[in-house]
Amino acid sequence: MTDFSDKTKPIYVDVDGSIGSLVLNRANKRNAMSEAMWTALPKALDVLDHDKRVRVIIIRSSSQQAFSAGADIAELEVIARDPLRQESNRIAIREAQRALARTEKPTIAQISGSCMGGGCGLAIHCDMRFAAHGARFGITPAKLGLIYPLNDTKQLMDLVGPAKAKSMLFTGRVLDAEEALSIGLIDELYSAEELNQKTISFAQQIAGVSQYSVRGIKNLIRRVLDGQVDDDDITAEMFRAAHEGADAAEGVRAFLEKRPAGFTWND
Repeated sequence: MTDFSDKTKPIYVDVDGSIGSLVLNRANKRNAMSEAMWTALPKALDVLDHDKRVRVIIIRSSSQQAFSAGADIAELEVIARDPLRQESNRIAIREAQRALARTEKPTIAQISGSCMGGGCGLAIHCDMRFAAHGARFGITPAKLGLIYPLNDTKQLMDLVGPAKAKSMLFTGRVLDAEEALSIGLIDELYSAEELNQKTISFAQQIAGVSQYSVRGIKNLIRRVLDGQVDDDDITAEMFRAAHEGADAAEGVRAFLEKRPAGFTWND
């Protein structure tokens, strides 16, 4: 398994208690995403998703100047001349964003500065997005003569609806943080000074409840987003089995005894 603890690498992971961070660390390029970074991202996520200490994953930048400026445009110029690179880059981006959308553990994008193109693609594949005042958002393939991938387009539409997605994609315009909040592109907006602590505080709230419940609920939400509209045998069994679980027994006892629950489930 690749070692992602090296904080000089373009992507590294860090664990503090129950909170794991995946850090974009190419500040000199405003975290422009290269194909190598897209390829590394699912592996880094896998490290955090399988670390039993970690209950919530935060995606953030090592710099407040940019979450990510998007694709590495200089590399795109090279990729455009090579059909094999075009396909390998497409697959690397798709697999990275799919991995991010389908982690077992909840994910939060912590956004400061520019969040453009592929960087915005990263953010929209997280479960939640917390941003600082001054953050700027844009998805700009129309300014480059490119077409946004279908998976990304669906993810954007799920968040902001078809009309707002069209407004963003047809124009490639840049949104300020206030507009991003108003259309549902981000979930919370804080001052730059508050952002990190507010994000960690919310992550700790998630970490403090039953992880059996959190993982199961995230699984159900993903199924709905993928098009499932009613129970099947799997989801019906998930609902039934939860009642027999150790966390359910502890939760009921704690409620009746008027005390905080001490949940123990940790897959």
